[in-house]
Amino acid sequence: MRIARAPSCRALPVFVAANVVFGIFMPTMARAGPPFRTDDPEPVDYQHIEMFVYSDGAHVRGETSGGALAVDFNYGAAPNLQLHVGPSTAFDATPGAPFHLGLGDTELGVKYRFLQEDKNGATPMASFYPLLELPTGSQQRGLGEGYVRAFLPLWVEKNFGDWVTYGGGGYWLNDNSRFGGRNYLYAGWTLQRKVTSNLSLGGELFFQTAGSVQLPTNLPSPDNLGFNLGGIYDLDEHNHLLASAGRGLLNARQTNLFSWYLAWQLTY
Repeated sequence: MRIARAPSCRALPVFVAANVVFGIFMPTMARAGPPFRTDDPEPVDYQHIEMFVYSDGAHVRGETSGGALAVDFNYGAAPNLQLHVGPSTAFDATPGAPFHLGLGDTELGVKYRFLQEDKNGATPMASFYPLLELPTGSQQRGLGEGYVRAFLPLWVEKNFGDWVTYGGGGYWLNDNSRFGGRNYLYAGWTLQRKVTSNLSLGGELFFQTAGSVQLPTNLPSPDNLGFNLGGIYDLDEHNHLLASAGRGLLNARQTNLFSWYLAWQLTY
């Protein structure tokens, strides 16, 4: 899953921290993670694949940007080990400026589950999921960050019948004096419930500390606290529809007046 974009208003980076009391779309075959920013610790099964074709974006005061068409591809390379690649096509729309569309940044990741859930006890599932963001998009056109970034998170999950809750967070290595990037923390939590055999409902709460500074003053950008409500609907065993929408609760005009995620998921 693509966890977050760049630490700027243009990319609406937000991280999840706290507890959630919502429910989420979560079908039988569809897994946790998308359509939310908060990820889950469950890797794709060994020698199986999972692919998301999606569009997402966010609106702040005077600008709307996101992924026009992006792909998350995950492969179960070994038991408890998932490989991830996420190329994207990005867009940036600012009133009074040309509309930009083109190649965005590319994400690589490896998810390793080091703790199995005890279904009858208190032990949760847990994974380490480092991500590397490659600057394949154009920073000048608002389609990328212009430098390499990395995210080092831990994710945990616990299931209770029709309910599942998961979350965690980590540290973004994002420091860059040329573009004003600074390292920051991201954390969040999701709660979801299966409503029918192919539909679940839920939501998340997320928080991110300031991930950039305003050049040349070096004043920090605002912290970001927000929420998403969304879900997943199973069309059949292999095809799933995902959607979520939300907004910021803190400094929303600068960080997240409205954001969305729409995807088709294929699982084999």
